[in-house]
Amino acid sequence: MKKYLLYTACILFSSVNLFAQDNGSLLDELGSDNTTDYITSTFKSPKVINSHSVEMLQKGVLDFRILHRFGLISNGAYEMFGLDQATMRLSFDYGITNNLSIGIGRSTRNKEFDGMIKYRLLQQSKGAINNAVSLVWVSGMTINGLKDPFAGEIETTFNRRLAYYHQLIVGRKFNEKFSLQLSPMIVHRNITTTSVDPNTLFGMEVGARYKLTNRFALVLDYTHAFNRFPGKISYNPLSVGVDIETGGHVFQLHFSNAVGMNERSFVADNNGSWLDGKFMFGFNLSRVFQVNN
Repeated sequence: MKKYLLYTACILFSSVNLFAQDNGSLLDELGSDNTTDYITSTFKSPKVINSHSVEMLQKGVLDFRILHRFGLISNGAYEMFGLDQATMRLSFDYGITNNLSIGIGRSTRNKEFDGMIKYRLLQQSKGAINNAVSLVWVSGMTINGLKDPFAGEIETTFNRRLAYYHQLIVGRKFNEKFSLQLSPMIVHRNITTTSVDPNTLFGMEVGARYKLTNRFALVLDYTHAFNRFPGKISYNPLSVGVDIETGGHVFQLHFSNAVGMNERSFVADNNGSWLDGKFMFGFNLSRVFQVNN
């Protein structure tokens, strides 16, 4: 009888233990279904090359960025293939929250000042919340800082110095190597050089990134303006480059046919022809600082 009771107790203990293990596994499984994995590093920087990317700064992070572009390579050896000339833009962007950033910048071209606000509406994710893409909205303004931007032809007023842009960035990280974004945009200038040049330009930006190694990635940045004045000889901005990740900052080497490095400039100004060698070598340097938790 004692042996029978002992044998029965062993069976019951084993059954309870097995049930507990199975129940724990079931709870773990249920827990995993309730988790959401948000996709990060769609791009390695809040900028592709010229354009904003779908990537955001984290809360309390300050991004100090130097954009440097030399002269035309077609200028030849006398100008050191453009290295004797340079255009720059300096900027400070700050993450107010993980989904909201603001920024200011200053370009040597036209001595322009610019400001922007960037808000993430949706982040790509999988799991309990499954979002196929990320959505980011960006609005910005530029101010022409030249003493006489219109060369005396018309009166210079503060309102005439202004231009604006708005864009919706739709981006997706397809796998660990490839990311793509599309961004419909509007650029409005309060005044243009001629009456036939439209004040408002409608465009579409395409940005792509292909990861080569843990530290190197190829990037492409192209914007097509749909309603440029047909008689104006100008080309859409196309930039290609390589991202180099080095710890606390991202260093980027690139070639571009656009001199300007803010939205008003590279979308609306004259850009060179790649086929005629009218493109420039440049680099972008981004250094981030955690200034607030």
